[in-house]
Amino acid sequence: MVGGVGAGGVRVGGPDLRRWLRGTAAVAAGGAMLHALPVVTASGVLRRRCWPRLAGVGAANRIALTFDDGPRRASTVRFLRALERDDVRATFFLLGALLDRDPGLGREMTAAGHELAVHGWEHRNLLCRSRAATYADIARARDAVAAVTGAAPLWYRPPYGVLTMSALLACRRLGLTPRLWTAWGCDWDATRSPAAIWETIVKDLDGGGTLLLHDSDHASSPGAWRGALAVLPRLVSWAQERELTIGTLGAHEERGCRESGTGRMPVRARPGHGDVPGG
Repeated sequence: MVGGVGAGGVRVGGPDLRRWLRGTAAVAAGGAMLHALPVVTASGVLRRRCWPRLAGVGAANRIALTFDDGPRRASTVRFLRALERDDVRATFFLLGALLDRDPGLGREMTAAGHELAVHGWEHRNLLCRSRAATYADIARARDAVAAVTGAAPLWYRPPYGVLTMSALLACRRLGLTPRLWTAWGCDWDATRSPAAIWETIVKDLDGGGTLLLHDSDHASSPGAWRGALAVLPRLVSWAQERELTIGTLGAHEERGCRESGTGRMPVRARPGHGDVPGG
C-alpha cells in the first residue's frame, strides 16, 4: 500500500499521512490542554488572587464553613451534634453514592438547617474522565441532593479541587456554581494532630474566607475526620474573638453581595440559619 491512497484521500505511507498524523496529534493535544486548563485554579494562592469568587470569598465579617466527602453516619452525625451545640450551620458537599446509601441522613442534615451541595457521584479526579462521564457524574449527584432536600442545590465542588472544562460546562447546564475554598486543614491524614490541622487552617483563614474540612474518611485515611471534629470548638472560639459569623456558603455569599453594594445576589441563594457571631 506504500504510495496508495486511503480513505479521505490520505496517501498511505507518504508525506500526506505524516502531515495528517501531525495535525491529528496537534488537535488532540489542544483538546487535552483545553480540557485541563481550569486545573490552574487548584492553586490556592492563585485562586484567591485571580478568582476570589471561585475561592469562596464573601462578606468580610463572615466565614463559610464547608465539609467534603460525606455523608457517613459513623462520622457525619458527630459533626452535626458538635455544630448544633454551637448553633453553627455549614455547607456539606456530598457524594451522591454515599447519599444514596443513607438518604435519611441527608434529610436530617437539611432539617438541622445545613446546606447540601454537590461533590459528584464518585470521588474521582475529573482529569481522567470524559465529558460525557463528567456530566453524568455531576447530574446524578445533583439529582440525588435535590431529591433529599426538595430543592435544586446551588454549589458544586470537584473532587480534589480539580476543575476541568467539562465540569464547568456541566455546571452551566445543570445550574450549579463551582466553589472551592480559601483555607483548609489538610485533615485527610489521620496522623495529623488537631493542633497541626489548626495551624494549617489559620495560615490562610480570615474574614470573608471559606474553610474546607472533611466529615468523612471516604477518600482519606481511616479515622482522619476525628482531627477536623476536634478543631471545631477552637474555630468557634477564634471566630467569636474576632466577631466573625460562621455560616453556610449561601448566606456567606448572599450577604457579601449585599454589603459590597453590588446589588447582586447568587442565583437561588437561601439565607442561612443560626447566623450569630461564631455560630
